[in-house]
Amino acid sequence: MEQGVTAGVERTSGAGVLLDAVPAQPRPPVLEGPPPARRRRPRPWRLLPTPTGTPFTFAYACVLVGTSLFMEFADPDTVSTALRASSTDVTHLAQNPALVLVASALWIAGGLTSPFVIAFVVVLTALERRIGGLRTAGVFVLGHVLATLATEVPVGLSVMVGHLPDSSLHRLDYGISFGVAASIGALAGLLTPWLRWGVLLGFGAMLVQDLIAFADPMTSWGHLTALAIGVATWPLVRRWRTRADRTPGRPVTEPTRTARGSATTA
Repeated sequence: MEQGVTAGVERTSGAGVLLDAVPAQPRPPVLEGPPPARRRRPRPWRLLPTPTGTPFTFAYACVLVGTSLFMEFADPDTVSTALRASSTDVTHLAQNPALVLVASALWIAGGLTSPFVIAFVVVLTALERRIGGLRTAGVFVLGHVLATLATEVPVGLSVMVGHLPDSSLHRLDYGISFGVAASIGALAGLLTPWLRWGVLLGFGAMLVQDLIAFADPMTSWGHLTALAIGVATWPLVRRWRTRADRTPGRPVTEPTRTARGSATTA
């Protein structure tokens, strides 16, 4: 009886050895999907410039606040003299173009109550966060300078041929609106399509309405020209945006997959 039990135990042990000798089959890999996208919390404070995040817009805004307060509280004759000296009229452009082009951009036509104040803060802040301060300044200056020349040079030619009086050579012209309009056009190229065309159509309709009102046709044409200049910078600002995303130390936008498998950027 003991021998039978012993034999059974040996047979069982032998089977156990054989089972241990069989290699374990590898488990198939578990395919994990992409991690769920995190919802970005709204951060309204990013609409405002900061000394570290958007130094160009912040410093420029401080200068404009100072000149606007000067316009509001200084002696009216002194203010009038300063604005006349900063005007980018034909006479000043012919005498000292660099000085008046810079000086005219230090004032806000209409002061702090102008609608271009809000546009300046929001648009330049958003643009600087995407392409950097120096490039944002370049877009602003480009629109300011080219739109000013596009409106004042025809005035000078019209005076030469006798279509306008000599007083048109001293037309008071100053402000940031041309640079802001160009910045709006440039920023639109970095937005999603539905927001891009909404901004362009809304702002463009407002400019056309001003032109139809014919209150200040030269300035209205200048705004439309500046907007077109901003739109013309789309290839450049998009290239700058790509380079900024690849800058070391800056978070890179992760690519996502569309339904057809083509890579897009969020």
